[in-house]
Amino acid sequence: MGNGDTRVRGIAARAGGWSARHRWAAVGIWVLFVVLAMGLGSAAGRVDVKDSEQMGGETRTAARIIEDAGIDEPAGETVLIQAKDGELTATDAEFRAAVTAVVEAVEGTGKVTGVTSPYRTKTISKDGRSALVQFDMRGEADTAVERIEPVLKAVEGVQEEHGSLRIEEIGGASMMKTYDDAFGDDFQKAEYSAVPVALGILLVAFGALVAALVPVALAITAIMATMGLMGLVSHLQPMSDTANSVMLLVGLAVGVDYCLFYLRREREERAAGRDAQTALRIAAATSGRAIVVSGVTVCVAMAGMLFTGIAEFEAMGLASLMVVAVAMVGSVTVLPALLSLLGERVEKGRVPFLRRRRRQGAEEGSRFWTAVLRRVLAKPVLAAAVAVGALLAVAAPAVGMKTQNLTLDQEFGDALPIVQTYNRVNEAFPGGSDPAEVVVKADDINAPEVRAALADFRERAVSSGASRGPVGITMHDEQNVALIHVPLVGGSDQDKAGESLDTLRDDVRPATLGKVDGVEAPITGQVAGNKDFNDQLIGSVVPVFAFVVVFAFLLMLLSFRSLTVAITSIVLNLLSVGAAYGILVAVFQHGWGASLVGAEGVGAIVTWLPLFLFVILFGLSMDYHVFVVSRIREARLRGRTTRDAIQHGVVTTAGVVTSAAVIMVAVFAIFGTLSMQSMKQMGVGLAAAVLIDATVIRGVLLPAVMALLGERNWYLPKWLHRLPDLTHDETPEAVAPAARDDEGERVGV
Repeated sequence: MGNGDTRVRGIAARAGGWSARHRWAAVGIWVLFVVLAMGLGSAAGRVDVKDSEQMGGETRTAARIIEDAGIDEPAGETVLIQAKDGELTATDAEFRAAVTAVVEAVEGTGKVTGVTSPYRTKTISKDGRSALVQFDMRGEADTAVERIEPVLKAVEGVQEEHGSLRIEEIGGASMMKTYDDAFGDDFQKAEYSAVPVALGILLVAFGALVAALVPVALAITAIMATMGLMGLVSHLQPMSDTANSVMLLVGLAVGVDYCLFYLRREREERAAGRDAQTALRIAAATSGRAIVVSGVTVCVAMAGMLFTGIAEFEAMGLASLMVVAVAMVGSVTVLPALLSLLGERVEKGRVPFLRRRRRQGAEEGSRFWTAVLRRVLAKPVLAAAVAVGALLAVAAPAVGMKTQNLTLDQEFGDALPIVQTYNRVNEAFPGGSDPAEVVVKADDINAPEVRAALADFRERAVSSGASRGPVGITMHDEQNVALIHVPLVGGSDQDKAGESLDTLRDDVRPATLGKVDGVEAPITGQVAGNKDFNDQLIGSVVPVFAFVVVFAFLLMLLSFRSLTVAITSIVLNLLSVGAAYGILVAVFQHGWGASLVGAEGVGAIVTWLPLFLFVILFGLSMDYHVFVVSRIREARLRGRTTRDAIQHGVVTTAGVVTSAAVIMVAVFAIFGTLSMQSMKQMGVGLAAAVLIDATVIRGVLLPAVMALLGERNWYLPKWLHRLPDLTHDETPEAVAPAARDDEGERVGV
């Protein structure tokens, strides 16, 4: 097969060519980069997001005051003592004996401080059947979970001695201990299982162990390098464990996909008779370029999270952006070098049975998509109408989407005993388990007018109906700070508790503390934190949406020099995201088919998920779109009609898109198996969207729309001709005259 000299343009083609010629240098540079990134990141250490940076609004202000004052709030714990049969009350001798036993038992552990009796603090329910013993854990709150077990056992011992009473402990440390015992390895196991799942699917796709290992190895090294970079970058933008997990999820998905695109094109060219060098050059100029366009688009989408103003989202966005960039660079540099080094050895470790099944599956898949495309292209109007109608029907439930931060019972169900304890405490003492906290900062916290305002606030908080009490005040005289704890009426009912919070903020505070000059009194707590988080997130939706859509549009316009392709890309991606939203609402808000995914309808979608899904899905959808449209445009440039180019592009990419989609769906579905409802929602939403995107969108709607548009697919107004030319590296003038495919068409290298 002839391989004449060619003029190669484009960064992907040049990078691939250099790497193939300087194989050991390219591999050595990559290994050095990964080692240096990990080493420097480990030496620098990672700075995590602080509590004062987690939220916005008053919650952030309150956290800043506490942090600046150097106040270390201990981990608070509560023991509920409640009559089981309703006959005993707090005035009975047996009940009093149980309270005394609890106080003595927890004090006897030496792990607690500030133990208070309900008879002194008046923490007895209105019906007299329930009472609360409250105390704090000694030491730092962050490590309290390590010291809570002796206290839990002491409370269990008292319970065994008083069978007629329900004696249960709840608090930050005890809840964390319960979660760690029940779900501690849940998330970590999902992360670790994602790699063997991806490897197994690649083994089936390629039928050879070495070929399957290459994408996984590249993805893992990209993740390792990014972990190191996160340590360095965290000194400018703090990171978090959540950002680390999202980075791993995204890194594995795009890292494997990019390598899969590149490797399948190289194998395809070699199967067509190209020699190894030519096959690599064609893969670099085509799939390599598609990877760069896709990678930059995904990076832009991830950068949208930086506009939220929420530190956790900013950390997730930056971490995801970095891993995509690293995976993209690795795919167009070290991957060609590895393929050049391996040569025919990339087929080592063949699995005969899998290899036969792969060939049969590829043929069946090709025949399947050929049959689908024949019908779609024969009646594009009908195909487009049916596809759009189906997607809009699936997306319809999203119109009624309700978002909120899930309560404990929504997140975990009532299977855990501590969730039942949480509900009992809230029923007996509305808001007692999640009180609002007013952080009062004054020039002199003991000034008479400040003291009077504190007392007035305590009284009005109850008289206004926002709380049923007891309202506790903790003074920090040296720091001139007072902390007011206000149980909110509504308890675990987020809507009612939110109304109580609004009463405190809008009515009670201005009438009391707000009248004293120089006093700051932000109100925080779980309910307040949820509200402030929601408000900030809602406020960031428009700028994030605008940034992602506008920049994705511009990138597609520059990459394909087609106004039509840019517009259809955005519309199709939005349809894909809308369908994912509809599935989420149907399954997790309304409960339709929830049991099929091991979930239940909880009446709401977790607040952070819609924006997170939009950014992630909009970026990942571009993987398939860029890859398919690039192949269609490549065929069109070689002289095929637009209709033939569509069929050629979709059918030839069907195998790799299917393999990539199966990997993504499998990895995301793993997270749908986790116990937490928020993780189920994320996993199911991502998996459903990718599945829809790779089948209905890319297999039916895209070819139907492009067939209807015909030559208008490549329309670019004259006034836009001055735009930078970032089009396909594989242009007619770069085609080697001697290189022709099996159909006699010239093939660019």
